[in-house]
Amino acid sequence: MALFKENPFGHVLFLKKWLIRILGLVTHARYKQFNKLEIEGSQVIRELPETNVLFVSNHQTYFADVVAMFHVFNASLSGREDSIRNLGYLWRPKLNLYYVAAAETMKKSLLTKILAYAGSISVERTWRSEGKDVKRQVKMSDISNIGTALNDGWVITFPQGTTTPWKPLRKGTAHIIKKYKPVVVPVVIDGFRRSFDKKGLRIKKKGILQSMHIKEPLKIDYENESTESIIEKLEYAIEQHPSFLKVIPEDELLAYEEEHKMRKWRKQS
Repeated sequence: MALFKENPFGHVLFLKKWLIRILGLVTHARYKQFNKLEIEGSQVIRELPETNVLFVSNHQTYFADVVAMFHVFNASLSGREDSIRNLGYLWRPKLNLYYVAAAETMKKSLLTKILAYAGSISVERTWRSEGKDVKRQVKMSDISNIGTALNDGWVITFPQGTTTPWKPLRKGTAHIIKKYKPVVVPVVIDGFRRSFDKKGLRIKKKGILQSMHIKEPLKIDYENESTESIIEKLEYAIEQHPSFLKVIPEDELLAYEEEHKMRKWRKQS
């Protein structure tokens, strides 16, 4: 029966549709009323193929970033031009939209499990676990799951694997690009760190201008470009290459440093 139709991960699409509708309704004011979300590049979304699209973005909170993308992508597909006005776009959301997230994060609470059902591809982090640095092999099933999601639709990934800015990108993203040859769309976000807490669940400050810039797909030679070349191309595209540090205002750099010190102090205390 169509009512119980599932996606490749066994999620019932009817249930997923209602989860996205409800979550969208609950979170809309976070980007439209309490804060303002400035969008650029809606036309790029409308020109993309139905499947095998990989969005790569910088990362500022655990959940607020990706929830905003769900709003923007669905609004764009419904004809909104750089806007998320009029919640009617939630009635028929894109159900084959996924995002990559750490498995340990998505298992922590009932809320994160609900968010996972809405579209998470949970992967085991190879470099960090439960707040500690680790070294472990990439699980091939994780790579395969991302491939399955790309074959079914669109995937959002944050290749730095952390909300700390200007950290190196993980090479796994380049391997996925070479293996599955998706259309790669860079997304640059800003303002989410200032308006939300680290998890992106609590509004930390109101009246913040948030921004999301969806750029044109990257030109990549899947067969001949090295992983290092692809990584560097991604770093420039999402404005996380070390050279961008030279153009960041000094007061913003100081704010990042202060935030990092506070996190370190909390862990030690």
